[in-house]
Amino acid sequence: MADLVVVVTVTNREAKTAAHGISLFLVEDGMKGFQKGRKLDKIGLKAQDTAELFFEDVRLPASALLGELNKGFYYLMNELPQERLVIADMAIASCEFMFEETRNYVLQRKAFGKTISHLQTVQHKLAELKTEICVGRTFVDNCLQLLAEKRLDPSTASMAKFWTSELQNKVASQCLQLHGGWGYMWEYPIAKAFVDSRVQPIYGGTNEIMKELIARNIVSQK
Repeated sequence: MADLVVVVTVTNREAKTAAHGISLFLVEDGMKGFQKGRKLDKIGLKAQDTAELFFEDVRLPASALLGELNKGFYYLMNELPQERLVIADMAIASCEFMFEETRNYVLQRKAFGKTISHLQTVQHKLAELKTEICVGRTFVDNCLQLLAEKRLDPSTASMAKFWTSELQNKVASQCLQLHGGWGYMWEYPIAKAFVDSRVQPIYGGTNEIMKELIARNIVSQK
């Protein structure tokens, strides 16, 4: 659906490092040599189209350059902490949504003559999830404050993304479990939330990379 895409490309193969030879360009739909391919069939995030892009001898005017020549890598790196914080905020918002959906469900669902919210195992699980979600929300809100003050560092943003996306998948799994078999049906919002959660530890830098960045910052401190 996009009419304009940002393309990351090598513009200086003689640069001393790859990071010094990357630029960003704006490519518009309809430009000669640029074609959008098939829409990829993702397992989740159905509202967000992801498609193949094809480039063949595309010639761009100088005005298509986004920012300065050969500075693209630095622009990308500069925005990564904010991108990862956005993912963290989305993760916590999803956790809060899934928790409320589940809370409402267990207050209504009856088994053996009572709502399942009367079961101690259900109550304890809700208590655990609520506590972890509140801890995550506090951390994310603190990171948002740091961002507003221009003090959010890459390591802290990586911690936020890593922790909250892992929590999101935990909450999704356990909330679906509390829905029982109904949670496996698409008509229940928890099913969609469960599927959409899975990509969170992947994009924006995998959580394995997040741990590398966090650890690198720890061991480099003196």
